[in-house]
Amino acid sequence: MRFFVVCPGGLEVPLAQELASIAQRPDCKALGVWVIDPTPTSPTGGVGLAAPISAAMALNLHSRIASRVLLQMAESPYRQEEDLYKLASGLAWEEWFSSKQTLRVDVTAHRSPLKSLNFATLKIKDAIVDRLRDVTGDRPSIDTAFPDVRVQAHLTATHATIYLDTSGEALFKRGWHDEKGDAPLKENLAAGILSITGWKPSQTLFDPMCGSGTFLIEAAQMALAIPPGAIRAGMYGDDAKPSRLAYRPLVTSAHGFGFQRLKPFNETAEQKRWISLKDAAHAEMMEKRKQFPDSESLGISGGDINERLVAMFKGNWQRAQLPGLPVTRQIDALASKPPSNVKEGVMLLNPPYGERLVIKGGRGQDRAAGGDMERDSYEQAEEPEDRYAFNLETGRQSAKRSSRESLKKLQAQEEQDPKFVEFLRQFGQHLKDAFGGWNVFVLTADMALPGQLRIKESKRTPLFNGPLECRLFKFEMHQKRDAAVDLK
Repeated sequence: MRFFVVCPGGLEVPLAQELASIAQRPDCKALGVWVIDPTPTSPTGGVGLAAPISAAMALNLHSRIASRVLLQMAESPYRQEEDLYKLASGLAWEEWFSSKQTLRVDVTAHRSPLKSLNFATLKIKDAIVDRLRDVTGDRPSIDTAFPDVRVQAHLTATHATIYLDTSGEALFKRGWHDEKGDAPLKENLAAGILSITGWKPSQTLFDPMCGSGTFLIEAAQMALAIPPGAIRAGMYGDDAKPSRLAYRPLVTSAHGFGFQRLKPFNETAEQKRWISLKDAAHAEMMEKRKQFPDSESLGISGGDINERLVAMFKGNWQRAQLPGLPVTRQIDALASKPPSNVKEGVMLLNPPYGERLVIKGGRGQDRAAGGDMERDSYEQAEEPEDRYAFNLETGRQSAKRSSRESLKKLQAQEEQDPKFVEFLRQFGQHLKDAFGGWNVFVLTADMALPGQLRIKESKRTPLFNGPLECRLFKFEMHQKRDAAVDLK
């Protein structure tokens, strides 16, 4: 079977590395032969591979960087909408799902000659519905919010490819993150960034602006070998309980994955493979718990000046099934210090866009109206979940572009604020004074950040945080020379 694994823009290389690692797991190798496509040299929004159908279960359970796992059903040349109808109606949909299940169809395109994607979507939907009605005598209902089955099609200038979505809800929805801070960061993007930094569980990790804890929780789950899909796979007795401040419904084991609602995956043989994959993952988790019995042993810590965000972090940590409480405290980033007796480590942070908490101070005080407007704009601008959605602007993507432009405008206004400029200068000096020997990584949409910190970056990696084009800057902090040694 052919798969296309979707990821955030800029994470194709880490995703290809992760897929190779998953394919080498003994329980995954037992499923059959995996052949991963060459690593893309330009942005593709994902990585393709050939593998047994059972690989869909392993990928949805184990991939931290993937947004979705798409199973290719057909690919063919096309010239007009009627060609799409013929392609979709010729597929045996009745072998994959029943007419009693609800359906959603999405179409994306890159240089397609068709004038209307909406009409193309309608033709594919009609083809699927007509096929099921002809075969079963009944037709499925359409549900664009919470469908049982998702079908995706991608159109190039000459070819159409039709996929079944084996993920269902996007994979960044782990089932634990129901509270967020002021710089929203999707979990799979955080995991991909951790991969880029080269951080390993044996290293100290610190986030002085941790917010709701996305970086640190993803790192802790990596260290403890907790699969990103563990909650959705029902690997815990009880699902995480949402807080009263939940900003989006938690995905639970009741939602599961899209493949669990497809007929081939409900056959006895596939069910046994699914149980074996979960058993192998559980055994690995138990071994890692011996190595890291509590939160202190992980060497992962953070801080934030906002007391409310620190409380959010603690709640998310517990919902992520991590041991005890996280090592964190309410503290200004300018007063943060390395964990005791640690001379080298990795610092990773995603400063809040717009209004910077660290220069406002206070114990979780309310933001100004401008900050709230900025966050509202960001919340409405979700990352495209398909590989080429950004290539053809629709009404929804136009709204994303407007949000992105408003964010840039607010950011430009802020950068002229003397307090903001002074904070960056002070924070850069603080890094030089207190974190010598550390590697510091900062995700930001501010391309001029190195100059404002007055530190030369050693590397910059282009990424997309939702609709925002960002850079992951790496700063190598050198140890300060001892003055006594200089006098000699």
